[in-house]
Amino acid sequence: MIVTDTHTHLYSEAFDDDRSQMIQRAIDLGVSRFFIPAIDSSYTKSMLQLEMDFPDCVYLMTGLHPTSVKEDYLDELAHVEDLLSKRSFFAIGEIGIDLYWDTSTLDIQIKAFKHQIQLAKKYQLPIVIHCRDAFDEIFKVLETEKSDDLFGIFHCFTGTLEQAKQAISYNMKLGIGGVVTFKNGKIDQFLNQIPLKHIVLETDSPYLAPKPFRGKRNESAYIIKVLDKLSELYNMPQEDIAEITTENSKAIFKI
Repeated sequence: MIVTDTHTHLYSEAFDDDRSQMIQRAIDLGVSRFFIPAIDSSYTKSMLQLEMDFPDCVYLMTGLHPTSVKEDYLDELAHVEDLLSKRSFFAIGEIGIDLYWDTSTLDIQIKAFKHQIQLAKKYQLPIVIHCRDAFDEIFKVLETEKSDDLFGIFHCFTGTLEQAKQAISYNMKLGIGGVVTFKNGKIDQFLNQIPLKHIVLETDSPYLAPKPFRGKRNESAYIIKVLDKLSELYNMPQEDIAEITTENSKAIFKI
């Protein structure tokens, strides 16, 4: 069984004490593909080191996370462009809009989001979207930018069935992680109405650990708990869901 974690911050300081062991735990369970989203320039060095240390299973993205869109955002975007000009990446992400932490930066978050969508089109890369308290704002941008060459993943999808369908209409897969196991997560109530061809698996580790680890540090091995839940919701064997969602990830990331 091959499982793909389409969104995991393996370079996070939360893993500094046991990174190799943590990754090996996941590999032992069949998780052999790890896609690594960017945050900002302060993490570039550790991301590149991660790729050097685990070249057979780690795949890097580049981008500016919306919570890192501050006064210096133009410098940060220039850093992203510089990286793209020098080497290849598998996606532009994670990018988007976050109105949970700071609503005062909405205007520049939108500018940064649009700019990075343009970069994705230029380099023919998928986007990986971060959306928190911002579905309307995200959809407004996607509506203006929609095209056949815009595609990607709606990371950590937590919306309604209608919002899921709208995200899919913009060529986005839904990134499903630990939230699907939460009692109050709500997406478990309708997810099986979404065909599996639109779903990819993720952990967002070290964040959003699934039950029974909720509130603790998440890690890529725990994606098996997400797989368990989807197996229950879709009434399908784990192996089939792992295969379908991994093929979906290959369609997005081209690897």
